[in-house]
Amino acid sequence: MCAAPASDRLAQTLSRHGLRQTPVRRAVLQVLSDSAYALSGSEMEQQLPADTDRITLYRTLKSFEEKGLIHRVIDSTDIIRYASCSVECSVEAHFDNHVHFKCTACEHIYCLNQVAIPAVTLPARFEAVSRDYLLAGVCRECQPAS
Repeated sequence: MCAAPASDRLAQTLSRHGLRQTPVRRAVLQVLSDSAYALSGSEMEQQLPADTDRITLYRTLKSFEEKGLIHRVIDSTDIIRYASCSVECSVEAHFDNHVHFKCTACEHIYCLNQVAIPAVTLPARFEAVSRDYLLAGVCRECQPAS
């Protein structure tokens, strides 16, 4: 059985998350889906059609985040980057329980979906409301050839 064409997958993803099909939403989703690493808003702007309105882009990102299509990745520079969520994510259950890796050479941030954030036991009267786990090092693309 063949995989659905990319345009069908985009339509199905937007529909599954209760979002209308618009050219900007489709374009943003395509850019994020095609990227191997998390992108900032300005990095996305460079890949979108020139007539894409910045306000519409950020409203789209907000809608996508609220619906569980994407998640924020923040590093020590405080630049907000966005990455596609796994298929299991939704508005009801957002599973962003994976480790992120920042390459110190190219500065790309990768989602390591296969690496879960380790369980942490907090002291009494501490309550976590979010979990971020960022490792830094050199990615496989930037490693010197062996």
